[in-house]
Amino acid sequence: MRRLGLLLLGLVFAAAAAAQPLAPATRSEIDGLLSRLETSGCEFNRNGIWYTGGEAKAHLMGKLKYLEDKGMVQTAEQFIERAASSSSMSGQAYLVRCVGAPSVPSSKWLFAQLQAMRTGAGRAKSAP
Repeated sequence: MRRLGLLLLGLVFAAAAAAQPLAPATRSEIDGLLSRLETSGCEFNRNGIWYTGGEAKAHLMGKLKYLEDKGMVQTAEQFIERAASSSSMSGQAYLVRCVGAPSVPSSKWLFAQLQAMRTGAGRAKSAP
């Protein structure tokens, strides 16, 4: 009986840990990435349809909330890999297309933006 109690207590603590919010620095990076996407003038392809950066941001915010609630994201890199790289429904890779540049996988574009943010480089660029 005591073992069962300890097991249940462990599960309660695990569930509580899983639902913790993102660290402020991580949340700031993810918010920065989504803001760059929204204001870049680039388009975002999801399942064969092109969306504006604002529409993409709204969609990815929903995916972030889901992952956050499940405790499945702790870093900006995990957000890119688990939410912003491909459709969880179809498995198709997301793309970003900016004026005057060929479309690229969203993961490539977002990782380039993350690197630029971390090194203090300028605003969002059309191509990574």
